[in-house]
Amino acid sequence: MWGGRTGALLRVCGLWPAGALGRRPLSCDAASLAGSGSSQCWNCGGPGGPTRGDGFFCPQCRALQPPDPTRDYFSLMDCNRAFRVDTAKLQTRYQQLQRLVHPDFFSQRSQTEKDFSEKHSTLVNDAYKTLLAPLSRGLYLLKLHGVEIPEGTDYKMDRQFLMEIMEINEKLAEAQSEAAMKEIESIVRAKQKEMTDYVSRAFEQDDLEKAKEMLTKMRYFSNVEEKIKLKKISL
Repeated sequence: MWGGRTGALLRVCGLWPAGALGRRPLSCDAASLAGSGSSQCWNCGGPGGPTRGDGFFCPQCRALQPPDPTRDYFSLMDCNRAFRVDTAKLQTRYQQLQRLVHPDFFSQRSQTEKDFSEKHSTLVNDAYKTLLAPLSRGLYLLKLHGVEIPEGTDYKMDRQFLMEIMEINEKLAEAQSEAAMKEIESIVRAKQKEMTDYVSRAFEQDDLEKAKEMLTKMRYFSNVEEKIKLKKISL
């Protein structure tokens, strides 16, 4: 799974390990990797605390520990719990974590560690994808504040906005050329950027209702973006 170009990139960046058993903690921000919720190691029974700065592994026997169920995506990806994130740092963190827990590095380890590795890797993938995109990041941040937007809701959408969405959908249905599609894409992209800026300011001002409203609008435009992708395939 990590061969070819991806493997070459990791080797160039110095992130490809010499072997699963020779794994060493990342020195750049090792303290931020602490997070195992286990009080005891499942393998040796020793204390599972992150005494060596790496909470994924037992400090005594170095066995991979289960994921910490109390840890949110922002903490896992070493990000501040905020709407604005450094996507370059996020990508670097993703590569660092996968270097530690990716299943390819546990092929010679116990079945328990293989299972934990799968869970860790899936969790890291989900966290990365969620925090990378503004819409999913905003929805997740709202969820951490106890606020959710049910699917299919027209949450306080004003008539003018709904008419705007309807007009864009009509233009999309009538579009029969690449130029027409590009025009619609440009409009939607500009709207998404505008909404993203509004969401960012709303979170900075702790205005969760405004953030909820803007994220709902972003979800409408996201649905249009999906329709554009499908329309491109049919042209």
